[in-house]
Amino acid sequence: MKGTWKLKLRLWLSMLIMFGLVYVLIMLAGNFLGYGGFYQFYALAGLFVLFLQYLFGPKIVESSMGVHQLSEAEAPELHQIVEELAMAANIPKPKVGISNTMVPNAFAYGRSKRSGHVCVTKGILDLLDREELKAVLGHEISHIKHNDMAITTVVSAIPLICYYLAFSLMFSGGGDNDNRGAILGVIALVAYFLGQLIVLFISRMREYYADAGSVELGCRPEKLASALYKLVYGAARVPESEIKDIEGTKAFFLTDISNAKSEINNLAQLDLDKDGTISAEELNMLRNSKVNVSTSNKIMELLSTHPDMLKRIKRLADNN
Repeated sequence: MKGTWKLKLRLWLSMLIMFGLVYVLIMLAGNFLGYGGFYQFYALAGLFVLFLQYLFGPKIVESSMGVHQLSEAEAPELHQIVEELAMAANIPKPKVGISNTMVPNAFAYGRSKRSGHVCVTKGILDLLDREELKAVLGHEISHIKHNDMAITTVVSAIPLICYYLAFSLMFSGGGDNDNRGAILGVIALVAYFLGQLIVLFISRMREYYADAGSVELGCRPEKLASALYKLVYGAARVPESEIKDIEGTKAFFLTDISNAKSEINNLAQLDLDKDGTISAEELNMLRNSKVNVSTSNKIMELLSTHPDMLKRIKRLADNN
């Protein structure tokens, strides 16, 4: 897909920055607290945690989301769409699954292009028409094509290493080293917050590229925009208790299910004829319009796993 070298460059640079943060913290801990070669244990332990995250990440996702693998006999149309999109993306056909949740959405996961999985939720099947569902699956296939899932899975574990390192330093005894340990602990805590912001940045960036990838695979941009619009409204109607049950895995989803209610008013202005969808004409009108995102929404976006939905659909219109 064209332009993905920028995505890959940003992903790898972000990962290098994250590893750099951890490396510097471990070296400082070893040198200033007199641990000698003990920091090497932290380095190895960190790498081991990343390896486990990479190895068991897909199983953790399946378990937390209650994923059931679908055979072709169970979902022939779904398999057909996925197969067509995989051929267009020139990747092996991913496994197809369904999650028990009624929150309408879809997600992709896996360690590589050869072990990719595409999953839909029960809530999405009756909400979207075939072309909208195809556009959503095109977005998820693009995540697999870009191989951004594996990097995101690994990188998301790095802030946790900084977090545990921070508290181990701040609350460790050591006489004269107490003050230095506390200072390094605070530095590690700052690194944790910076790491979280980088993870969120990566997550938002890859959504833009997956949207563009869906269109490159032959899906119609207005159908993806309409699907995003419907998913926001669908998530807003789901009870808060069900949202909270799966909130920890929302970074995998197509939309930010936590912000659905706050995004409704912004998206309603796009549906000019109030028919519950976004047509090609409505998307074209957005291309010639200016989108104003409030300061509060910009701040919320910095702390979100997904881009602001109005900006996201505006980009679809601009690239149409």
